[in-house]
Amino acid sequence: MSASVFGPAADPIVVDVWSDVVCPFCYLGNAVFKEAVEQFPHGSAVQVRYHSFQLNPGFPAGQAIPADEYVAGQYNMPKSQLEASHAQLTTRGAQAGLDYRFSETLMVNTLDAHRMIHLAKAHDRELSMVERLFKAEFTDGLNLADHAVLADLAAELGLDHAEALDALKTKAYEKDIRADLAQARQLGITGVPFFVFDNKRAVSGAQGVETFRRALDVTWQDRASQPA
Repeated sequence: MSASVFGPAADPIVVDVWSDVVCPFCYLGNAVFKEAVEQFPHGSAVQVRYHSFQLNPGFPAGQAIPADEYVAGQYNMPKSQLEASHAQLTTRGAQAGLDYRFSETLMVNTLDAHRMIHLAKAHDRELSMVERLFKAEFTDGLNLADHAVLADLAAELGLDHAEALDALKTKAYEKDIRADLAQARQLGITGVPFFVFDNKRAVSGAQGVETFRRALDVTWQDRASQPA
């Protein structure tokens, strides 16, 4: 996909996305939404802005445990139910080009990972960082609570390694992250992914391509019907 699809455009359709990097549905929703934009005839006029959301804000900072262990304990979910959910997501993910490896996935507090997204945003690498963090979590089994890991991922995308470490050490972008979380509360967002199109309509969850295309089409029609 060309970078222009998610790049700035004159008077773009703005899609605000709330997500968390330990959310498997967010990884899938991001991939399917990208596919919808690629199919959309006016894809170059779509601008995506990512916003921080934390599914588990109370998880101890710096710690990491197997995600399955956390989910089973937190939600009292039987192993069979967890495995069925994983199987469904793995199948849907494969169709979208994703490689879920749930046995290697770790649960962490994602606040520092969100710092890296805001750092990347300051350098016009926001989408790349979001996708790299998803892959690190769900395919590579990396510990996203580890500052060295996060700084290495930033450097992998061409960002400055020392700047990334400093952002983590100084708790940079705290105000931006808190603003994202506050906006989510104002909008009544309790689950992610959550997509808002031109501040007018919302799509919640990892929906199919058709749902995202419909939202894009209707948003474009709204634009076309407005007086010049």
